[in-house]
Formats: sequence, C-alpha cells, structure tokens
Amino acid sequence: MRNIRYQFSQRRRLSGFIKVRKPTNRTWDRFKTHRLAFVSWLVLLTLLTLSFSAPLFSKYVTRYEMSQVDLSASFKPISLKHPFGTDELGRDVFTRILYGGRVSLMVGITAALAATIIGTLIGAVAGYYGGWLDTLLMRFTDTMISLPTLPLMIILAAVDLPKHLNLKALPLGIDVSVLNIICIVVIFSWMGVARLVRGSVLSLKERDFVAAAQALGMSTGRIIFVYLIPNCMAPIIVSATLAVGGNILYESALSFLGLGIQPPVPSWGNMLNNAQDYLRKAPMLALFPGLFILLTVVSINFLGDGLRDALDPHFVQGRKKNKL
Repeated sequence: MRNIRYQFSQRRRLSGFIKVRKPTNRTWDRFKTHRLAFVSWLVLLTLLTLSFSAPLFSKYVTRYEMSQVDLSASFKPISLKHPFGTDELGRDVFTRILYGGRVSLMVGITAALAATIIGTLIGAVAGYYGGWLDTLLMRFTDTMISLPTLPLMIILAAVDLPKHLNLKALPLGIDVSVLNIICIVVIFSWMGVARLVRGSVLSLKERDFVAAAQALGMSTGRIIFVYLIPNCMAPIIVSATLAVGGNILYESALSFLGLGIQPPVPSWGNMLNNAQDYLRKAPMLALFPGLFILLTVVSINFLGDGLRDALDPHFVQGRKKNKL
C-alpha cells in the first residue's frame, strides 16, 4: 500500500513539471520546421505591411504621390531618389509598386475569402443532406469546373457591369474596377472548396458525435456550423491560402490585357501592360511588377504547403509518421 501511495505521489509531482501543449502550439511548432513556408510567411507579411502602408511610405519615405507626373524626370534609372526608377510620365515606380501591391493583394485575399465562404456553404449543405440536393449542387459545380475560365473572365471583364449599373464610386475609396474583378474571380473560384468540403462532410456525418447531436435534437444549422465545418477547417485553410496566388494571377492576366484594374489605379498587372510598350527603352518597368508577382505567388504556394503539413496530425519534421 505504501508503494502504491509513493508511486502516485511521484506521478503527481512529475505531472506538475509536464506542460500539456495546446493544439495551436503544436501546429505552430510543426509549421516552423518547414523553413520555406516560414520564410514565405515572413515575406508575405512584409509585402502586406509595405503595401497597405503605402500612403505612409508615399508621404514620409519616398515623398512621391501615386500619380505624381514629372515629364522632365521620365525613364530615370535606379537611384537613391528613385529606388526602382521612373516610368514614361516620370512617376516613381517604387511608390506605384506599393500601391499596386495593395490592389493586387486585396483582390487576391478578398476573392479567396468570398469564394471559400461560398464553396464551404455549398459543400457542407450538399454533403450533409445528400440525395437530390447533393446531386443538383454537385452537377452544377461540375458544370462550372468544366467551363473555360480565362475566356469567360475576359468576356465578363469586357462587359464592365459597374459601368452599366452607373456605379462610379464605392465606400472606403474602393475603385469600381476592383470590385468588378473581385466578383468575376469569385464566380470561377469556389468550386474546388465546395468539392473538398463535401467530401469531408460525407465522412464526418457518419461519426458518433454527429449522431449524438441529432439524438439531442439539435438543429441542422447548428450541426453544420458548430460540428461539421469546424472539423473541416484544415483543408479549407490550405485551399483558401493557395487560392490567393491563383486569384492574383487572374487579376494580373486581366489587367495585362487591359480588362482588369483601370488606370490611374495601379496594379501589378496593368503596370506590366503599360511597360510592354517600353521593353527596349526601359526593361526595368516590366521587371519589377513581374518580380513582385512571382515572389508573392511562390511565397503563397510554399505557405500553403507548410500549412498542409502543419495541420496534418501525422506530420513530424517533414515526414509522415509510419502507421503501425
């Protein structure tokens, strides 16, 4: 009896030195082991900070406005006064890169969030209810996936719906062309999330905790939003992260074709479109926006890989656990 009491007291004493780590802490520890993802996260954080603080940089650092024209200083080379040089109108390219990043990142992030919400709702409803509703929603999703995305985006962008609706300005100083591109990108980017969430819900709704919730008389909405969707958050977060890079590429492609963000509002895509006329005289005008697009998209892809591994409970230091 004394031995049992002694062992019990020793265990209690040792348990005081053992700290149980929260799931979020374990996820963060796994994420930090993915060096490329961690560096990409720092790069994206720096880009977001610089882009969304562009007015402060314009006022206190570069001392140039976004659309400040100086024809006597056109095509200036890289210097301390103009870190990225100037364009054909003498505008500071570094300042316009910062403002352009704010627009491009806002389109990518906002469209990804909106598409993720729509896809999550459609996938959760289809997976939980099943039957004819599942068939109807998934056949509509399959139809949207089979459509040629970029040609239809070009057609919708050429229609310029805000102009037909007489929308000239939006709250918070958001240009109508930005809203137009966000809506177009969302229309064609929710399907992957919907199929992913549906598959997860189909497996989760057979679990005991869902049967217990149903037996307790909980409403369908509570079961979906409180029990099912939170358990699907890992693949949803990864899918939403990777969608940001694709949305930035869509915006850049449409702006490069002259159908996206309209001047004088800068974006990395329309800066590339404007630079194509001066490739021989000033190739750096095309280099910097293209470089920032490349850096952002690659960083987002590495971040998505790191999140996928960090949210996987079987992941340990870059390798999967062997299942016994």
